[in-house]
Amino acid sequence: MRIAQVSPLIESVPPKYYGGIERIVAYLTEELITQGHDVTLFASGDSATTAPLVSVVDDALRLGNLDDPLPYHILLLEALAKRRHEFDVVHYHLGFEHFPLARHMGTPNVTTQHGRLDLTGIQIMLREFADLPVVSISNHQRRPIPDANWIETVSNGIPEDLFTYQSKAGNYLAFLGRASPEKGLHTALEIAEACGMDLKIAAKVDKVDEEYFAQRVQPFLKQPNVEFLGEIAETEKNDLLGNAAAMLFPIDWPEPFGLVMIEAMACGTPVIAFRRGSVPEVIDHGKTGFIVQSIEEAVTAVGKIDTISRQHCRDVFTERFTSKCMANGYLDVYKKLIETTNRPDRIAEYG
Repeated sequence: MRIAQVSPLIESVPPKYYGGIERIVAYLTEELITQGHDVTLFASGDSATTAPLVSVVDDALRLGNLDDPLPYHILLLEALAKRRHEFDVVHYHLGFEHFPLARHMGTPNVTTQHGRLDLTGIQIMLREFADLPVVSISNHQRRPIPDANWIETVSNGIPEDLFTYQSKAGNYLAFLGRASPEKGLHTALEIAEACGMDLKIAAKVDKVDEEYFAQRVQPFLKQPNVEFLGEIAETEKNDLLGNAAAMLFPIDWPEPFGLVMIEAMACGTPVIAFRRGSVPEVIDHGKTGFIVQSIEEAVTAVGKIDTISRQHCRDVFTERFTSKCMANGYLDVYKKLIETTNRPDRIAEYG
C-alpha cells in the first residue's frame, strides 16, 4: 500500500524533546514500513525516518522560532497536492487546515484528530466538513461532536522495545508532561507533599504557561523532596518512568489520549490518574493503576500502589498499546477507505 503520512511542522518526526503528535507519526510510519508498506513522510527537514521525506522547512518550527506556522503548512500541502497520484491513501495529522484540499483532491484520505474537540471553532470545522473521514484516539474525545464522520477509534501506540520493563519499583513519584494548569503539575506537587514522597518532574514550560509556572510550581521547587529536570529527551524517559513507584497524571482537562500513561505502563509503572477524558479507556482501575477524583484519593492510592502488578502493567501495554497494534488499526481504516472512495480528478492539475 502506498501511504502518505502528513505531519505538523511544529516538531521534527520524532521530536527532539516534547511532542506527542509527531512522535506518534514517527512510530506509525516506521511500523508501516516494517510491515512492508510504501510510506512517504511529509514533515520538517530535520526529521529522522527510513521513509522518503518531503519537507518545506529545514528545521522544526518550534526550534526555528518562526512566528507563524500557517504559511509553511500551506506549502507542505501544496507539495502533497502535486504528488497526490502517487498514493493510495493520505493520512493527515494536522488538525483541519488541510480540509478544503482534502475534500477536493480525490485521493482517499483520513484525518486523525489528536487534540481536544470541545472548542467552538473546531466543532464548526468538523460540521462543515462532515464528509471527510476522521479517526479519534479515544471514544471520549468524540463527545463534543458525535455527529462528525467518525470511522474508527485507534489508540495511540509506541514501539514494544522502546521502554525497558522494570520489575522493581523505586521510591519516588514521577510527573512527565507540560507544566500547565490542565496537566495538573501543581496538583502532583500537592500529592507528593501530602504523601511525603519524592517527586521527579520532567516538564516543558511553554511561554504561555510561564506565569502559571512561576506562581504555582516554582515555590514547591525549593523543597528537598522535589527534583525538576526540565524538558528531557526520549532516551531519558526510560529511567525516569521505569524507576518510579508510580506516575502521577492529575489532569484537569478532557485529555484526548495521554501518551505518557502507556509509556509508564510499558516500563511496568502503574499510573495514578484523575478521572478526566480518556483516562478510563487507558487505565484499568486497581489493575494498571488507580483512577481518582481528588488529592485525598490520590494519596490513598499511593499508599496502595504495591498492590498493582508491574508485570500486568507491561502485559496490558503489550496487548493493547504497541505501535504494531496502532498500525494494524490504521491499516483496517485505509483498506476501508480505498474500497469505498471514488477517485475522479476533482481539482486542476498542479504544475
